[in-house]
Amino acid sequence: MKKYEEMSREELLELKKELDKEFEDVKALGLSLDMSRGKPSAEQLDISMAMMDVLHGNADLKCETGVDCRNYGVIDGIPEAKRLLGAMSEVDPEEIIIYGNSSLNVMFDSIARSMTHGVMGHTPWCKLDKVKFLCPVPGYDRHFKITEFFGIEMINVPMSPTGPDMDMVERLVAEDDAIKGIWCVPKYSNPQGYTYSQETVERFARLKPAAPDFRIYWDNAYSIHHLYKDKQDFLVEILGECMRAGNPDLVYKFTSTSKVSFPGSGIAAVAASPANLEDFRSYMRIQTIGHDKLNQLRHVRFFKDLQGLHDHMHKHADLIRPKFELVLNTLDTEIGDLGIGTWTRPHGGYFISFDSLDGCAKRIVALAKEAGVVMTEAGATYPYGKDPHDSNIRIAPTYPSLDELGKAVQVFVLCVKKASVEKLLGR
Repeated sequence: MKKYEEMSREELLELKKELDKEFEDVKALGLSLDMSRGKPSAEQLDISMAMMDVLHGNADLKCETGVDCRNYGVIDGIPEAKRLLGAMSEVDPEEIIIYGNSSLNVMFDSIARSMTHGVMGHTPWCKLDKVKFLCPVPGYDRHFKITEFFGIEMINVPMSPTGPDMDMVERLVAEDDAIKGIWCVPKYSNPQGYTYSQETVERFARLKPAAPDFRIYWDNAYSIHHLYKDKQDFLVEILGECMRAGNPDLVYKFTSTSKVSFPGSGIAAVAASPANLEDFRSYMRIQTIGHDKLNQLRHVRFFKDLQGLHDHMHKHADLIRPKFELVLNTLDTEIGDLGIGTWTRPHGGYFISFDSLDGCAKRIVALAKEAGVVMTEAGATYPYGKDPHDSNIRIAPTYPSLDELGKAVQVFVLCVKKASVEKLLGR
């Protein structure tokens, strides 16, 4: 079939008539399918269920230093949890703090603390005339919601397969001391599945920000979330790179086991320089008497070590890889030659990024919803929900069953075709 843009108006009108009928037939099926967020499926949650049996009523609930994990104490994590999450984060145990169940919560707290009390003795952001953040786009909507919540001005930075536009990043942070941070999902990025190149990481580590309290918010959410054993992206470890570049305090490196064990019931961690960690502990001592050590103990005894984490992630990959391949094969087959969309082919993570013709994304998502398929809102991958091209859509394949996903992606490609024809006829 020829590309849509090569069709005559008469051919497009005839195609529209066919697509409109097909769309009405799909609506009549009364589908109710959800591809709105990157949630693990029930089958993925099932592979962690044995963790619930690790701590039984007669279990020894002391950590290796003899601390009773049922009681108060140990503000920054039991030693064995620091070793496990340190290995996952590629840092030494003394370079990491173990938190509660959510790394997003730690990021929110870090921004809130910076607003009210400043970073390492610097002026609290709330006392400044303007605070700005750099936002690689398309990016993670929940990151953008945090900075929007605190009234921080967000600046779009274009993404490429090697990471953010570093020429732009270097220039902006060097000339504007109101820029206090940048959001990063450096491995299998949300939503494109890109991994920052070695050059990108090295340039991040060598940044010369005008603001002494500038920080890189390095959300390494998908560090071990590979889809393939033989095709795995490599990411340079940022904390060591910053130390070698003489910028040890430049980065906060976040991670969690939310999509490793149980979302909302995992353990989160931050790796950073000694000075940054002490800054974190200064408010933690007031905020909490200690996070959930029983959950830390449960994770350590279930996974045991880094190899145990990798073995577990192979099970996840076996469950979600067929879903990614189903989506990609369907896109290739149905619209690969039509010139009405492009998409990424990630080696890991939780998303596929789809770009439609300009001005079509909101229409595609609305049509999908009308046909019974809920997707992430168009524009969500940009600050303030404003995609300047109205073209990016995040596809989240993991939650539906394979059968449901097959139906959902067929509806999606139908909506892409219909919206694209409408757009071309409207020119």
